[in-house]
Amino acid sequence: MGASRKSYPTDLTDDQWEIASHLIPSAKTGGRPRTIDMREVVNALMYMVMAGCAWRMLPHDFPKWQTVYDYFCKWKKDGTFENMNTQLSKYVRVMDDRRETPSASILDSQSVQTATMAHEEVGYDANKKKKGRKRHLLVDTMGLLIVVVVTAANVTEWDGAKKVFAKVKEKKARLPHLVRVWVDGGYRGEDFLRFVMDTFRLALEVVLRSDTAKGFELLPRRWVVERTFGWWNWCRRLSKDYERLPSSSEAFIYIAMIRIMLRRLA
Repeated sequence: MGASRKSYPTDLTDDQWEIASHLIPSAKTGGRPRTIDMREVVNALMYMVMAGCAWRMLPHDFPKWQTVYDYFCKWKKDGTFENMNTQLSKYVRVMDDRRETPSASILDSQSVQTATMAHEEVGYDANKKKKGRKRHLLVDTMGLLIVVVVTAANVTEWDGAKKVFAKVKEKKARLPHLVRVWVDGGYRGEDFLRFVMDTFRLALEVVLRSDTAKGFELLPRRWVVERTFGWWNWCRRLSKDYERLPSSSEAFIYIAMIRIMLRRLA
């Protein structure tokens, strides 16, 4: 935290920054040396995801909003946020006496309304009766994020799952043990289950709600991803999809999870 300002509740502690600082890309060689305080850039991003304000409304005691936005775009494009999420999840799993990478996961989707400025990849989810975007989320058994893909809300669970599993396949070297995925009834279908097994080498296991159940029912495994969605209720930036691009929506989800894991670690 800069010495010239009072702290915000969203600021990283010294211990949290000690962990995060090693995951921030180094400045490029050549040209002018980096003078910006990278801790303040990260603090500003944490403020953004929690407060939900517009970029131009970022408080003046942070670096200029244009500078913070520039780093946000750079780290979104080069995969920094995703890499930080992956590495921090390993730390959290090891701290919980688990293997670094998961062997099982849970997949689900969440449809959210979009704000007025969002117009790219926006659709209508007939099941949820909601116009906006859909967050397709794969988490481990602790609820930690593995992969997120944001699409228009009218994209089906099957098509969204294919995009998620394609990302998993790209990073298979980082997920050598992942073989099982629990899903809800929206993903069932013998042909689809066989397609996922043949194409991505993942076994889907459908967890269905009881036909006789009335009201709320806590379903095995599936509640974990619902809890992850619940964690985001504290992040005003995620209450709707305010982003012009789905890739920016994904980036803020990674930032929210990074904050959660840093708080667990320190």
